[in-house]
Amino acid sequence: MPFPLVNSIISWFLKKRKHQIELFLKYPLDVQEELLFKLLNTAKNTAFGKEHYFSAIRDYTDFTNVVPIQKYESIEPLIERCRKGEQNLFWPTDIKWFAKSSGTTNAKSKFIPVSDEALEYCHMKAGKDMLCLYINNNEDTQLFTGKGLKLGGSSAIYEDNNSYFGDLSAIITENLPFWADLSSAPSVEVALMPEWETKMEAIINETVNENITSLVGVPSWMLVLLNRVLEKTGKENILEVWPNLEVYFHGGVNFNPYREQYKKLIPKESFRYYETYNASEGFFGIQDRNDSDELLLMLDYGIFYEFIPMDSFDNENSKAIPISEVKKDVNYALVITTNGGLWRYLVGDTVKFTSLDPFRIKITGRTKHFINVFGEELIIENAEEALKVACKKTNATISDYTVGPIFMTSTSSGGHEWIIEFNKAPKNLHYFTELLDNALKSINSDYEAKRYHNLTLALPKIHIAEEGLFYNWLKQKQKLGGQHKVPRLSNSRDFIEELLKLSVNQQSANH
Repeated sequence: MPFPLVNSIISWFLKKRKHQIELFLKYPLDVQEELLFKLLNTAKNTAFGKEHYFSAIRDYTDFTNVVPIQKYESIEPLIERCRKGEQNLFWPTDIKWFAKSSGTTNAKSKFIPVSDEALEYCHMKAGKDMLCLYINNNEDTQLFTGKGLKLGGSSAIYEDNNSYFGDLSAIITENLPFWADLSSAPSVEVALMPEWETKMEAIINETVNENITSLVGVPSWMLVLLNRVLEKTGKENILEVWPNLEVYFHGGVNFNPYREQYKKLIPKESFRYYETYNASEGFFGIQDRNDSDELLLMLDYGIFYEFIPMDSFDNENSKAIPISEVKKDVNYALVITTNGGLWRYLVGDTVKFTSLDPFRIKITGRTKHFINVFGEELIIENAEEALKVACKKTNATISDYTVGPIFMTSTSSGGHEWIIEFNKAPKNLHYFTELLDNALKSINSDYEAKRYHNLTLALPKIHIAEEGLFYNWLKQKQKLGGQHKVPRLSNSRDFIEELLKLSVNQQSANH
């Protein structure tokens, strides 16, 4: 069905959007201020709007005085009421979609409200803009002479209390316009399959003979798929399967650990990588230049942005600043107010501005230590809780620990590597590891999904550290003392490698 004429028509439509983007590039502060008052005016008669006197807000200072900064836990009771069918609580139009994601400290999953406005003017608009920016930078693109392979989450849409929840990618797939459906693969039926193994097989069968020109999805999952494609076809690299492949749009986890593996799989100098920054709560940034992974902050998606400098971060008690006051190279926690009814919501991510004209950012991490190499979003609270369970059942006690990633290779799954210094070690380390793993699965639904059939994450690997290892490591770094802590979770292997090396040296010194 897709052919050169379609390519020209779609490219022309998408290019038109460039003028609107130029508007917020030219007048960013005006666009953001106007947006805030539009959101307040829209929601002034909701329960939340009345409680916080939206009608009386005259400027940004009023807004910050009457609306507190909030984490998910603070708004969860309102969201739960909405999920049970109450409406007009925090947004005036009916909310029937909830994007399910994990990562809260005391609940297995978060349910983020997705209004029709957020779907259309944020998530869908961002999908078009991603293509628009790419086409404007690559005039000779043949993107729409073939199809885009989209790899979304494996959750289907579940109905619950007349409301629907599932992965954000599943919600978007369910609501795609017909032209987007025609130009993408796999089919909606396959994309929404809940069982990952079956779905993977079906995607390969459906796409292997298609003309695939682009890839969209999270790097860790996409890597599994591409390696499966090579297994199935017996080809050496992906270009032998899809010779017209020209770009990979990715986001969700840090891409750097995967870059070299992708270059091997797709050995083409002109192949493009475009990064995006999106979450269940909204779509925030898109790479707008070919050879830079900095992200253009998208200012007209119905999201009003605020930023908390991390050196004064104090969760919900923090003081935030608007975009007009940000500086380059300062680490900020991101706060958003959205057309999905989130008001001064603390996303949990940290960003730095790399440019102020236009506003470009890089994601720097989370407001808490975490591991998110594979989309598992493992936070300290998860790790601590799981250790507690495993220790209780094995009668073990712990003095110190750290966790780092084991990166995927073309032949093996990724994983988490733990170094634990016990005061009292468990009698059976394998049993302890299984207990820890099962506890993490029950606490964190994203970890559980990635552990499914060892596809992305294998069973954790645990080293028992000899007594004094962490002390000696801190001493080596001249960081002994109360304020210096062992980093618990890290997205890099730096700490793990240093500790393993020190452990070997200690052991050889003792023998």
